[in-house]
Amino acid sequence: MIGQRENTKVALISGANRGIGAEVARYLRRHGYYLSLGARDISMLEKEHGAQSSTMHFGRFDAYDRNSAKEWVQSAVEHFGRIDALVNNAGNGNRLGLLDDDEDALDELLEVNVKAPLRLTRLCLPHLAKTGHGRIVNIVSMSGKRVRNEHVGYNISKFAAMGLTHTTRHVTWDQGIRVTALCPSFVKTEMSAYTSKVTPEEMTQPETIAHLVKTAIELPNNAAMAEMLVNCRLEDTL
Repeated sequence: MIGQRENTKVALISGANRGIGAEVARYLRRHGYYLSLGARDISMLEKEHGAQSSTMHFGRFDAYDRNSAKEWVQSAVEHFGRIDALVNNAGNGNRLGLLDDDEDALDELLEVNVKAPLRLTRLCLPHLAKTGHGRIVNIVSMSGKRVRNEHVGYNISKFAAMGLTHTTRHVTWDQGIRVTALCPSFVKTEMSAYTSKVTPEEMTQPETIAHLVKTAIELPNNAAMAEMLVNCRLEDTL
């Protein structure tokens, strides 16, 4: 366990080796947060964020490996002595179609986008409750609010992630824990590179999502925001 500056928050971020997760990590670090970053390959975290230090901890986290979640959370608590926020960011963007008979691909989507965040939530809850102001931010998607394509596996998993968010919010409210679903549409990352509907410049930028994560973490207990819907283009209905 290390000593901490007064009022310094410790945040766990899954999938912090690239995309939104990497930008959230950089942004929170610039604003004085202590971070524990999770990814399947720690060397990729080192490449993206530099060496581990007293304020930066890396843990192996593989959404398909239950033990890795437990070991990561344990090592983060040993390193920092506390957890103030969990950012469930790691995700699978497989575009499984309605008529694609691929149970394995569907299972992988549910494992990464639903079961792994649930697993991390369960592991972190006792530590978040101790602070009296614990925060969970689930990076979901606008695909968890409405359907505009045939990607049935992804859409199902994101609607389930919304269910996880609201159940956690309901159960943990009296412990001072506040839970937010951050639901962006297209964000300028590798995951959105497939589309031609929106240019990269028109997409929401990763640093904007990082700013919103910080906002959700820092809102007071009496001003919780259950959902943040973030769009880069006008939609007639949600």
